Amino acid sequence: MKFFEKAASNVKENVGVDVQPEQLIRDACRNCLEHAKQLFPGTEKTALKPSVDPTVKRARQPDDTSGQRDSPIPKKRKGRPPGTVVQYDRPASYSTAAKLKISEPIKREGPKWDPSRLTESSTFVLGSRANKALGMGGTRGRIYIKHAELFKYAADAQDKHWLSERQHMRATGGKMAYLLIEEDILDLARSEDYKDCPDLKLDELKSFLVPIWMVEKMQKAMEAQKTENDLAV
Repeated sequence: MKFFEKAASNVKENVGVDVQPEQLIRDACRNCLEHAKQLFPGTEKTALKPSVDPTVKRARQPDDTSGQRDSPIPKKRKGRPPGTVVQYDRPASYSTAAKLKISEPIKREGPKWDPSRLTESSTFVLGSRANKALGMGGTRGRIYIKHAELFKYAADAQDKHWLSERQHMRATGGKMAYLLIEEDILDLARSEDYKDCPDLKLDELKSFLVPIWMVEKMQKAMEAQKTENDLAV
């Protein structure tokens, strides 16, 4: 602005008193603005765009970024191919089928679970000996897991005392002792799973008879373990 004032003063001194410096300055400024408009015709249009676009972008950014910062779980992307869904569905269906098979109740029914089959003439074997006889001696108690459908009687203190006195078993103290029906073990030995097994050792069974009072306890235990009773409850 100072340069315009000096130039206007010089014009007045050179031309005469009729020259108005302020008018010259205004005219010079107006000419500069008009000339600038001609040099930059798109300046006004580009200046208007930032006033609209940034507001739209800023309004959308919080929706995209705030959710990612606040939530530790990443959002699912839209447009994900359906193939990825199938990959997750297959293991789920397999695991579901496996769970259903595992959760199926063990069938404890039929003639083998009729308490009347237990009499004074019935012969029994220790579970540990049956395990060895069927070739499972390396894994203790495997017979109870592999053949959970078999009736097994948990001997109490009175039973174990009677069995140890007659040398059918060693004194086990507080350890569990199970008795199995010899007929059930022999049926397993004749089945397709065991008849050709080279590890069969049926001479390990060492069967024995038990008194009537123990038979009666076995009958009650069998009745309590039957599948029909579980379904009735």
